[in-house]
Amino acid sequence: MPVDLTPEAAAQLRRLRERHGPLMFHQSGGCCDGSSPMCYPAGEFRTGAADVHLGDLVVDGVAEPVPVWMSRSQYEYWKHTHLTIDLVPGRGSGFSLEAPDGVRFLIRSRLLTDEEWAALQG
Repeated sequence: MPVDLTPEAAAQLRRLRERHGPLMFHQSGGCCDGSSPMCYPAGEFRTGAADVHLGDLVVDGVAEPVPVWMSRSQYEYWKHTHLTIDLVPGRGSGFSLEAPDGVRFLIRSRLLTDEEWAALQG
């Protein structure tokens, strides 16, 4: 599943990397966090068999790639989509690193084209 970043989200990741070190994302499946991409210090959120590694974001100005994870149950609903992590004004969850800055990460999605889906399958 392809995952991208908007320029605003990339700029926020650079700021967060300076403050917190290596980072990771986990796309939550609901409950208290709603359905938001949560940014944590790398390794702080424990992933396991119930999670799918979607890929690693390469961000200019960030030394290491930022892994993106999603709960397996959420992945089953979203596996036909292209995801873009964006940044918008407003407070999201207090668990995600960007919350104190008065902004929150948000997932935007679109369905994969037939060609994109075929490429992922092959």
